Amino acid sequence: MSEKRRILVCGGGNGAHCLSALAASKDNLDVHVLTLYQDEAERWAKHVENENMKLTITKQDGTQYDIFSKPSLITKDAAKAMSGVEIVFLVVPAFAHAQYFTAIAPHLQPNTLIVGLPGQAGFELQCRHIIGDKASSCTIAATESLPFACRIVEFGRHARILGLKDSLGMSALKGKACQLSFPVVETIQGILGEYPKLELLKNYIAINLMADANVHPPMMYGRWGNWDGKPLKEEPLFYQGVDDRQADLLSKVSEELLAAAKAIEQKRKDVDMSEVIHLFDWYKIHYPDQITDKSSLKMAMRTNKAYDGLVHPMVKTNEGYVPNFNYRYTSEDVPFGMVVMKGIADLAGVPTPAMDEILAWGQQKLGKEYIVGSKLIGKDIGLARAPQSFGMTSVDELFDI
Repeated sequence: MSEKRRILVCGGGNGAHCLSALAASKDNLDVHVLTLYQDEAERWAKHVENENMKLTITKQDGTQYDIFSKPSLITKDAAKAMSGVEIVFLVVPAFAHAQYFTAIAPHLQPNTLIVGLPGQAGFELQCRHIIGDKASSCTIAATESLPFACRIVEFGRHARILGLKDSLGMSALKGKACQLSFPVVETIQGILGEYPKLELLKNYIAINLMADANVHPPMMYGRWGNWDGKPLKEEPLFYQGVDDRQADLLSKVSEELLAAAKAIEQKRKDVDMSEVIHLFDWYKIHYPDQITDKSSLKMAMRTNKAYDGLVHPMVKTNEGYVPNFNYRYTSEDVPFGMVVMKGIADLAGVPTPAMDEILAWGQQKLGKEYIVGSKLIGKDIGLARAPQSFGMTSVDELFDI
């Protein structure tokens, strides 16, 4: 039997539970877990001391099966967690990435693969900044989203994968001195299983410009920018409730991102940014059978069956429903999304009036300052993940690593 490959799963939430149990069920893997949140590691380790975790998986055809496994180590000690590790998976929200990068950095060995599952915009920039010189001997990969819908049934004991995605885009940024002993895509695919099918994308900056954050903040601002503060009687539809103002904002943001991609290609003839496309085209490609009216971006979103019944993030009060501006559509997708996109566009020399308007509103709702006028010089820019947050001043710095 070949020697086991050791991987580290960072996190203690839904995704981390499912990934660690899934990976631990593979004969060729030894799984460590690092969770820095309160007493999660101690509680989780105690639960699996004398019994395996249960993972219930719902397959593509709707059938279910259970697997029983457990990590060999669950700890809050980064030095112990990183011992002998070749692949690190970060399965935590974007706001927690920095904490984990900082914890693992002193213990990173050359030729390690670091995977954001998912990464979200600015993941690679922040990782490279925090791990410093070690970035040149690591490969940093990031997926577009979690590979599955999942939840914890009982902490440390039972988790459930509710559905697997068919496909999942992933970028990989290889350090100049990195020599992995294994192929990136095939190895991660082997850990995840048959689905979702991983698709390696051309470059990480293109993926940063196509993140979900080009949709959520414009939708939130378009709906609530002129809100009078009065509670609503019911929760409004999100995608299927899109109006002309929201559609116009979404289209303008898309045009700014396309302009940034083209400007980058002009500055860097060796870079292919063709994966940056207009949001309307993206919907037509990804939901060809679910959309019944493809006449415009607005109608494509309103008639997308995949979005049936999805509503705005709301909080119920005694008077009715009010918007939740602390939901990830703003709290994550502004500092770890649209601020990053704006920053890349700035380096490319492309003006972004639509993004500037949205960010001015979004930062006010979050009580932060990332942008002043049209410049990313706010006092809280260091808390975001734009290239400027890490002192970058040119497009070349995004690619020459």
